[in-house]
Amino acid sequence: MVFRDWLNRENLLWHYVPYETIALYQQGINELKAKGFEILGIVVDGRKGLMKLFKEPVQMCQFHQLQIVRRYITNNPNLEAGIELKALCEKLIKTDRLSFEGWLNKWFLKWRDFLGEKTTDPKTGSKHFTHSRLRSAYRSLKTNIPYLFVYQEHLDINMPNTTNTLEGSFAHVKDKVRLHRGLKIERKKKLIDELLKKK
Repeated sequence: MVFRDWLNRENLLWHYVPYETIALYQQGINELKAKGFEILGIVVDGRKGLMKLFKEPVQMCQFHQLQIVRRYITNNPNLEAGIELKALCEKLIKTDRLSFEGWLNKWFLKWRDFLGEKTTDPKTGSKHFTHSRLRSAYRSLKTNIPYLFVYQEHLDINMPNTTNTLEGSFAHVKDKVRLHRGLKIERKKKLIDELLKKK
């Protein structure tokens, strides 16, 4: 789990954890503050509950948002509503909140009845939404809109709209670790530490 300074392209803090939790994010931010760092803003990958945790401006990574939508509707949706939603998402990184929110609302009004369709299970008689994955993709966008354009509201701090600089540094680390596959876990951690220390 890595905390990175976007402005200086420098990894400030990292921990080896079995999985990321909200408590670990909070602990990391508190640790950085205790070391004297001023947190101007935070860019996160979209973990539930994380955006509301901090008092600093929080930007959700737009790339991660697009990945969430792709997981629900795939990269080649078959339904016309999915094709339109995918095309709308492709505008995300090139527009502002007001425009995107307007387009998303227009899309929803057009497809509201379609999204509301239900299918009855012939065995149990229970009903479920026919297009549940498409509904989930829409709900994700609708829920995250307040955090997708925060970088535009804080131009003074030069906040990025993605975590790409961090993801790029991970790719470099993974490549190096792959070259040294036979290392024991402690030696592997030392290698990763050295790679993360470098700017």
